[in-house]
Amino acid sequence: MSAAPDDEIRKVVNRLKRARGQLTAVIDAMETDADCRDVVIQLAAVGKAIDRAGFAVIGTALRHCVADGEDAREGAPTMEELQKLFLTLA
Repeated sequence: MSAAPDDEIRKVVNRLKRARGQLTAVIDAMETDADCRDVVIQLAAVGKAIDRAGFAVIGTALRHCVADGEDAREGAPTMEELQKLFLTLA
């Protein structure tokens, strides 16, 4: 992702930090014997936040570093590789 603009990277990092905070809250809730419904709702939120971060990473790669065509950067992911990555999140 080195070819991605700093603001795009910052947004993904911020999303992951929020997910980390949510996960910490889930762990704390489990340790304090919180209601299972609340825990499951928070776990779903953590999963969704991480998935969205993954999709953002793939989207950034699609815009900035795909290695198809004559202008391909060396070592950049191909469209096929990005499709496989996308499917791992789907």
